[in-house]
Amino acid sequence: MDPKIKKTNRTELIDNDKGETTRMTKDQSGPVKIAMMVLNSVLVVVTDLWAGLLGSAVFRRHFHLLLSGVVLFGPALSLWVSKYSIFANRNHYLYRMFLRSGWAWTCVFTGSFVFVLSFSIRRSLSLSVRHLSRIATVGALWWGSRSLLTLLENMAGSCYEPMPATLVGGLNLGQGASVPGQSLLLLHEGERKASCLKAGMLWQGWEVSEDTLLLCLCCLLLAEETAVLGPYLALGGPSGPPLRLLFLLCVSLLGLWLFLLLCLLAYFPQFPSQLLGGALGCLGWRGLYQGWYRLQPSWCCPGWPGEGLLITTQREPYSERGVHDVWPKH
Repeated sequence: MDPKIKKTNRTELIDNDKGETTRMTKDQSGPVKIAMMVLNSVLVVVTDLWAGLLGSAVFRRHFHLLLSGVVLFGPALSLWVSKYSIFANRNHYLYRMFLRSGWAWTCVFTGSFVFVLSFSIRRSLSLSVRHLSRIATVGALWWGSRSLLTLLENMAGSCYEPMPATLVGGLNLGQGASVPGQSLLLLHEGERKASCLKAGMLWQGWEVSEDTLLLCLCCLLLAEETAVLGPYLALGGPSGPPLRLLFLLCVSLLGLWLFLLLCLLAYFPQFPSQLLGGALGCLGWRGLYQGWYRLQPSWCCPGWPGEGLLITTQREPYSERGVHDVWPKH
């Protein structure tokens, strides 16, 4: 056979294979496109619903009251929960994975959402950094609160070592009178709370629940920072899947923090330390988001969430319209 004919046949076979591959790819891409369209529609609907809820005036005015009610009446749930539940174990996966690094999760998720939203609107790195400084300020508040509370606890508390044997007759060792038939507590002066508990001794003194403080502060921060998406979508702002996914991750994290807060209050009630922790968390939110951040943006004030980002249909800057035109006062 002529070599030219062989070459022509080989070329035709290759072209046929390419055509079949292209047709198969098109046939397979059809269901994939339909699935992606369905998922994107679900993403848009769910995001719009949650953005409308978090950005509504009712939610923003009453969420801190709801959180205060949870902290105040949550310990009453201990009357109905079972002590054999998996959430009654302090070493549960949720406590170890999320609660012990709660601020890191909140900072990463909320910071990513704030940065993507602000940078996608204005393409200004300095403006994005200014909005991120709000989260950094809350982090500094959390770190300072922990350090101050630890200092006060070490100053006000005392470390005691339970005596292994029971002294008959109520012997007084100079550190306090004992009760006959009960073991004595030996005072260790100058011990810190962390080293005292690590040594297996007993610490007595007042304390503030840092877990409750952190969870309340993170819940309020998430509610404030994610509420900007509702007015942004209402003004017709474009939003892609990455922004919507980050928003839903923040909403999921907010739900998880509320759930863990209820678990702590129900399974590990500590009154009044948890009440004090919740009060300090709400106080920090009130001082920042209801006080300092409401001032005019400057080098010493990052401004309100969404400040300088939202544009009305008349192309009027959000900062010129004023904060309370979109978000009412609490």
